Amino acid sequence: MSSDLSFVSLVASASPLVQLVMAALIFASVISWTMIFDRAKVLKKARKAVELFESRFWSGGDLGELYREVEGERTRKDGMASMFHAGFQEFARLKKSPGIEPMAVVEGARRSMNVAMSREMDRLETHLSFLATVGSTSPYVGLFGTVWGIMNSFVALGSVKQATLSLVAPGIAEALIATAMGLFAAIPAVVAYNRYSNDVERLYGSYEDFLDEFTTILQRQAHA
Repeated sequence: MSSDLSFVSLVASASPLVQLVMAALIFASVISWTMIFDRAKVLKKARKAVELFESRFWSGGDLGELYREVEGERTRKDGMASMFHAGFQEFARLKKSPGIEPMAVVEGARRSMNVAMSREMDRLETHLSFLATVGSTSPYVGLFGTVWGIMNSFVALGSVKQATLSLVAPGIAEALIATAMGLFAAIPAVVAYNRYSNDVERLYGSYEDFLDEFTTILQRQAHA
């Protein structure tokens, strides 16, 4: 390929609007890759935290002692640890209040755990909507740049008496680069979104199972 048809020269010779489209797609790709690595780290940490806390929770130890351990930890309480901390704290507070029915105590603890779970899900789902947006819109943005570039190429050919392949090829090539950039930005974002959405769904299922199991344990203690 000649230097006139190199990638850099094609981008440099593109129209300002096509260049703007390319710059926007490159920016979206950089941001999406940053978020992809960030979500990979966060979700890996969340899965590991679930495994560690479940082993502690089902070890057969006293729940009050486990609560004091979680309370004393300086690290941020995430996932099941935050749900357990919120639920047991509310359970202990309501149980000390006079005249409250046992089921009211359990329901109060369950509401606190639901709030903690909602906050955790919001944290895990951060940036996923951006990945979905990049994955769904980038091809269309690139296609817009391609259509605009091809349109300009044909407009320029209107002033030429004899159209040849050497006159058409550069304009078509620089226009198609926008579509290629759109796909380059969209494909990783779509793959990451599908993968991370599945991971978040599995974590949500684990949190719900823990919430139900812990609620059952609190029901036994409330009626004891």
